[in-house]
Amino acid sequence: MSQVARSLSAALFSVALLVPPLPAQQTPASAPPAQDPNAPIQHQTLDKAQKKKIKQTLKELDSSYKTWLNEDVIYIISPDERTAFLQLATNEEREQFIEQFWLRRSGNPDLPDNDFKEEHYRRIAYANEHYASGIPGWKTDRGKMYIIWGPPDEIESHPTGGTYDRPMDEGGGSTTTYPWETWRWRYLEGVGENIILEFVDPSGSGEYHMTMDPSEKDALLHVPGAGLSLMEEMGLASKADRFTRSDGTNLPTTLGGTPASMDEFNRLELFAKVQQPPPVKFKDLEAVVTARLVRDQMRFNWRTDFLKVTNDTVLVPVTVQVPNTQLSFKSKDGIHSATINIFGRVTTLTGRIVQTFEEAVSRDFPDSLFQQSLKLQSIYQKSVPLRPGLYRLDLVIKDVESGNVGVVNTALRVPRYEDEKLEASSLILADQIEHVPAKQIGTGQFVIGSSKVRPRLEGDFTTADKLGIYMQIYNLKPDDKTHKSDATFEYTVKKGDQQIMQFKETSAEMKQTGDEITIERLLPLATLTPGKYTLQISATDTLSKQTISRSADFSIKAPLETKTAANVKPGR
Repeated sequence: MSQVARSLSAALFSVALLVPPLPAQQTPASAPPAQDPNAPIQHQTLDKAQKKKIKQTLKELDSSYKTWLNEDVIYIISPDERTAFLQLATNEEREQFIEQFWLRRSGNPDLPDNDFKEEHYRRIAYANEHYASGIPGWKTDRGKMYIIWGPPDEIESHPTGGTYDRPMDEGGGSTTTYPWETWRWRYLEGVGENIILEFVDPSGSGEYHMTMDPSEKDALLHVPGAGLSLMEEMGLASKADRFTRSDGTNLPTTLGGTPASMDEFNRLELFAKVQQPPPVKFKDLEAVVTARLVRDQMRFNWRTDFLKVTNDTVLVPVTVQVPNTQLSFKSKDGIHSATINIFGRVTTLTGRIVQTFEEAVSRDFPDSLFQQSLKLQSIYQKSVPLRPGLYRLDLVIKDVESGNVGVVNTALRVPRYEDEKLEASSLILADQIEHVPAKQIGTGQFVIGSSKVRPRLEGDFTTADKLGIYMQIYNLKPDDKTHKSDATFEYTVKKGDQQIMQFKETSAEMKQTGDEITIERLLPLATLTPGKYTLQISATDTLSKQTISRSADFSIKAPLETKTAANVKPGR
């Protein structure tokens, strides 16, 4: 079941987490116009070629999207929505569609956590737990009705069947029944009031199916002379008359005729309505416009890095950096204070929440340092372990004093590090690299293994700084005799197309000869002139003859122009 963000997040963010529209893709003149995953869903009449293409798309869908379409939302997605989804061309468009799908149904689309989606997945979990019978609970009739309409207001359950006194509208008299249940809702939107559904288990297997015929639970229906109705006992009707009815039931003849609730057409209409997707709450989502108007109230930088932990786990440090000029400081007793709330969420493409983090962080400066502090940046980091794959990352920051909000929504592609292949982590340019005490290894902000690595997100340095370089190399091949690896690392600094600096070092010189090597260097910049540069690192495994490269851009300014990043500490 999806996690519910603590009450803090609800108070913090009165803004919908929406996927910004992707740039329009260029298509050939003969191709049909691309579908907009954010546009209102319109009914379409498809020709034979379009139907064929949709069938082919369904076959070729990634398994996660196919599961979402054919299992997760199979009962609540409308035919037009399903058609629109299958006409999308890219996974990014499908991801946007899924986000909009849930927002259209949310009771409060301005909140980061979608109440409808969380309730929907809770219902699936409940159905699987309570209604499974050789097939998953969500596939059963009771599971389907529970997922679509939620728990009924009343349930009358007869898990072992037994003696049943028919009401007069079913013919009266007494009989014996199979296991059965009736569910009653006082009101269902789009269906009506006092909705009663009946489920019967004639096989005794636990798989109840929904029925329009109340006589289906009658275990004596086909036994001559048994389970007679009131009129049959009085000789005013024959049991054989039950099997000549044309209304789809095998009910006995009743005194006074058939009530409206048992009318054939009313039952057919009810049966059709309860199996349709429930109505969508927000068809146009005016909240989309509001969210886009406020999404740039606060500007901030962010980045994600990727470091291998195991073959199936990647550590993903998520770093957020906010210019102090974006913060609203409040002065009291000679101290200038500002607080920002940071909320982050990682979800799968189908909307399952994988990780949520939130933190209230503060900055405090005395009068004497306040003006200088406005040239600084406040930086925060959260490391999240994830499996390789495609995710969605939502980041929201809010300045507590002003109420200004900044939002980022983006795809997060976590790489898979293959065995037997030379691989490398992200190349991190940092303003601080230092070893931490043994008790702090692997814990705290910016700590990777035994080192504290604080990224410089803007890549701005001065000639007085040292350029911190951090990168990990994986899957170096060991020598069969010495069991040690042998690798060479080449560092190249370019300014445009001009090579400014180049040097090499070996794994032996670094005193690292395992199958994984960590590059940690502080490169002096005093000899470089102001301008924009590119650093490239190429690692070559001498034994396997494989090479891998990573590069990153940075710039150098005069010392007085620097904007040194400052650590943010949670709390005060």
